[in-house]
Amino acid sequence: MVAAETAISDIDGREGVLSYVGYDIHDLAPNATFEETCYLLHNLELPNEQQLEEIKEQLGREREPNDFVMELMPQLSQNTAPMSMLRTACSASSARDPDGWDTSEGANYRKAMRLIAVFPTLVAYYDRLRKGHPLVRSDASLSLAANFLYMLKGDKADDEEARIFDICLTLHADHTMNASTFAARVCAATLSDIHSAVTAGIAALKGPLHGGANEQVMRMIKEIKEPSKARDYIINRLRNKEKVMGFGHRVYKTEDPRATHLRRMAKELAEKSGDGNNYEISQEIEKAVMDEKGIYPNVDFYAASVYGYLKIPTDLFTPVFACSRVSGWTAHVREQYADNRLIRPDHAYVGPERRSWKPLSQR
Repeated sequence: MVAAETAISDIDGREGVLSYVGYDIHDLAPNATFEETCYLLHNLELPNEQQLEEIKEQLGREREPNDFVMELMPQLSQNTAPMSMLRTACSASSARDPDGWDTSEGANYRKAMRLIAVFPTLVAYYDRLRKGHPLVRSDASLSLAANFLYMLKGDKADDEEARIFDICLTLHADHTMNASTFAARVCAATLSDIHSAVTAGIAALKGPLHGGANEQVMRMIKEIKEPSKARDYIINRLRNKEKVMGFGHRVYKTEDPRATHLRRMAKELAEKSGDGNNYEISQEIEKAVMDEKGIYPNVDFYAASVYGYLKIPTDLFTPVFACSRVSGWTAHVREQYADNRLIRPDHAYVGPERRSWKPLSQR
């Protein structure tokens, strides 16, 4: 069953091809910036120089949460898990959005840009508040990727690290009708507002069968500790019929094309750091799983090593994924609004046949 028609992205699982609006991810990853990718997903064309400057300026201007959300952040940082914070903060952001409850096309585009711009700030502020560190305010001269690393860590990332994180954001920006995107579109199809639809997407991503695999990969790497122990660890898990996170995909029958780039970037960061342990463990895990099961790594597997080398806390991996995917969620929501039909799937009833009513005294 086709849930919706879309012009935003497409997958050829047999050939291992992911494309955004017709552009192969292998062309976009090394060439496009995340800002260009956001423009592409929302406008279905790559920007020219003026259009790129406009969206960069817009995303740079909208990075700070509104006052209402900022009042909530200290409590959220001390009392909620990262994805719960993001879900609640996204919903709360609607309360004082400058466009109010205007649902026109122009207002929804501006709201989409605000959500894309503010998500990284929410994640960075959450982490610094829970650690008792002073907040680092946004630097509009930096790209969205570079600014997030700066706000999270307090020091500006070098050009190589900023570019690698920028590529990560592009790789995670959209992936057709996955669970969270579908949830966002179902919500939007009722003509609920864009903040509600994106909140539905976050809620779906929060589930461990959708988001969170990259976090589990890093925990597995830390548990293994050294490359020589990886193969036995994997064999034992497989013998015990335990899942090895970061492998296999419901769509791809070959390597996830995003994993190709993340593997390369993990290697580059390992060499740059002078500590190749996590990357080498990842390599040994990949070899063991391929030898034993013939299963390819997916986007989550090497993303864990990349984020680890960028010193992003492990429990922020899924919120960081959302910082990228919000570009796709909002593009899909706007596409749903543009030619809306209520999404109402059919069902297969498996309950009892028709029965006769019995009075309470006869039951």
